[in-house]
Amino acid sequence: MASITRRRLVQALPLLGTGLAAAQEQSLLQESDDEAKATGYHADATRVNKARFPTYVPGQTCANCKLYAPDGDKPSGGCALFYGKDVMAKGWCKAWVKPD
Repeated sequence: MASITRRRLVQALPLLGTGLAAAQEQSLLQESDDEAKATGYHADATRVNKARFPTYVPGQTCANCKLYAPDGDKPSGGCALFYGKDVMAKGWCKAWVKPD
């Protein structure tokens, strides 16, 4: 069994960072995902078709929805509807809820 040396660990660190970045990217909800389609999710609320989604009001975004959980100053955060996936703060879906 090969042991992990400090040298091998230092050599592997850049690769680990790349893997983590890819994993974070994969956790972002895509408009093509089934759950996004079911809720009319748009990563950019300014592209919402008002005729198709009559409940949309300009100015509504994930960032000002009660279900949104910001993640520091990242452009995306969590949503109570999409467990394990982030949504864009500037996004929108038809489940938008006015905050208290």
